[in-house]
Amino acid sequence: MGNLALTPGFFTTDGAAAQQSRYRSRRIRKGITCYYAPLDPPLGSSADPLTPDPPPQPSGPRPLLLFLSWLGAHPSAVSKYTDWYLQRGMDVLLVQSSALHFLWPRWGLQYGSEVLQVLEEPQFSGRPLLVYASSIGGYTFTQVLTHVALQPRSQLPQTVVGHIYDSLVAGTLEHMATGLGKTLVPCLESLVKNVALLYFRLFRSSTADLYHSGIQVFNNNPITAPALFFLSEDDALCDPAVVESIADRWRARGVSVETRKWKESVHAAHMRCHPEEYRSTLEAFLNSLPLASVTSRA
Repeated sequence: MGNLALTPGFFTTDGAAAQQSRYRSRRIRKGITCYYAPLDPPLGSSADPLTPDPPPQPSGPRPLLLFLSWLGAHPSAVSKYTDWYLQRGMDVLLVQSSALHFLWPRWGLQYGSEVLQVLEEPQFSGRPLLVYASSIGGYTFTQVLTHVALQPRSQLPQTVVGHIYDSLVAGTLEHMATGLGKTLVPCLESLVKNVALLYFRLFRSSTADLYHSGIQVFNNNPITAPALFFLSEDDALCDPAVVESIADRWRARGVSVETRKWKESVHAAHMRCHPEEYRSTLEAFLNSLPLASVTSRA
């Protein structure tokens, strides 16, 4: 099953512009974009990467990467993660969240429902699905799982072959408030954090209580495919003890869970800070998954 071996080029940007021209994108909904490589591009063509053509229909199930990005992720930063999968013949469904999805969880739940609806569309449903959630992306995926939990007949858990969580925002409300301060207005981090904590207290039934419900859903994640967590001990947005507790809970349910923890790193930037260790851990994990073999377009 080791069919998605990583290469050192995954962590370089040489020739990125040339690679970009090989891919196209289609806006599915606000915040949701599908990236794909045409199956049979004209020889010598330089297709516009934003040409709104529908994704090609492969003869067999083409693996799909669901990439739930961190808050405010720049396309060029996201592409450093997603391009490798595109080069290996996987399609990528990029889901980007806004701060409002987090600040008012009911909007986040609505967005989670939209993401699930997209995954259930004929062009995406039934395909081997690899989930990669970074930072707040883990929160958005939890909102998706909340709807899955309410739909016993949902096929999503059965299509997921693996799920990866990079810098999961986990812990107390203070961890969440700290994340908002560092992300929204870094120069006013302390002020934003205190305002956020006050906001959580004032609107507890519409914020903190729903966060707690989401945590319970994530703890009892219906997905039983292998999981991988990337984290660090110095991440102010992530309590390592909480992540380890989640991992132990999943293992007790028979889920294969791996964790890669660093003493020092940067939130949602472990790939940049520890490229070799990140690569080797990810390589071993992906090689263990039952992903259909695909042809590299690199």
